[in-house]
Amino acid sequence: MSNIVEEIKQPINAEMKLFEQKFYESMQSNVALLDKVTRFIVTTKGKQMRPMFVFLCAKLVGDVREKTFRGASMIELIHTATLVHDDVVDESFKRRNFFSINALWKNKIAVLVGDYLLSKAVLLSTDHKDYDLLAVISRTIREMAEGELLQLEKARKLDITEEVYYEIIRQKTATLIAACCEIGVLSTSDDEVLAKKMMEFGTHTGMAFQIKDDLFDYLTTTIIGKPVGIDIKEKKMTLPLIHALNTASHKDRKYYFNSIKRYNNDQKRVKELIEFVKNSGGLDYAVDKMKQYQQKAKDILSEFPDSEAKHSLQLMLDYVIERKF
Repeated sequence: MSNIVEEIKQPINAEMKLFEQKFYESMQSNVALLDKVTRFIVTTKGKQMRPMFVFLCAKLVGDVREKTFRGASMIELIHTATLVHDDVVDESFKRRNFFSINALWKNKIAVLVGDYLLSKAVLLSTDHKDYDLLAVISRTIREMAEGELLQLEKARKLDITEEVYYEIIRQKTATLIAACCEIGVLSTSDDEVLAKKMMEFGTHTGMAFQIKDDLFDYLTTTIIGKPVGIDIKEKKMTLPLIHALNTASHKDRKYYFNSIKRYNNDQKRVKELIEFVKNSGGLDYAVDKMKQYQQKAKDILSEFPDSEAKHSLQLMLDYVIERKF
């Protein structure tokens, strides 16, 4: 899979190298503790998929500019801030097999670092009068928070319908990928119609990405070390589970609802629930929906003339649903 990521990066290799340097600079502060934490963040970064979307979408419609680098930094600052905050909310002590910030420094510092990164993202846009980008990132931060709260509210009652699930993942995950694509276009073009079209492309891609993530919960082995059944243990209602419960008999639905509600930490009951989802066609249903979103994104991309950036975005779409972690 890493070969595919390298191939995707091909048209933007120079930009990504320069971006890493600019991103680190955008996080620097006069506070020694903050600098220590941000250095740690830079060394434990992931594949940087989101900045890749920004640069590829910019290249799809024009030339990469300084504004593109700022846009990519804003996105990565928001993404990093939400990961830091998520680890506090989830009481998670590991992130990509590294210790998380709250594990190394305590929750209070993790929350403040997350706040600092969000403020940096906003300042980056206002300092350069990138008000169009500011509008996009402000909306994105709001939607991500709403999606997270909606999921927490529904986890208490377990009353998630398929429609509500789509709304949660649109806000929690797809909205940030949509912002990457919209910002990529806005950084190099004034065409708002084009920006909205690529925002839609990002939304469909993000929906497919999250459904793929939810499918990992039902695989017997996961490379990222995500424990099987962790979503069930956290009472997260994902698409395979929602579909399985919707098509179950009254008796089964009652029994499995009880498993999620009261026995979500019982290994035997969780394993039983995973088998029930698999046997009910929950996984096939989710895979089908994921591919529908992927196709919608491909259809938007097909309207653009062939280019290296378009080819990389097509590869990215395949990678989103074929990745093993």
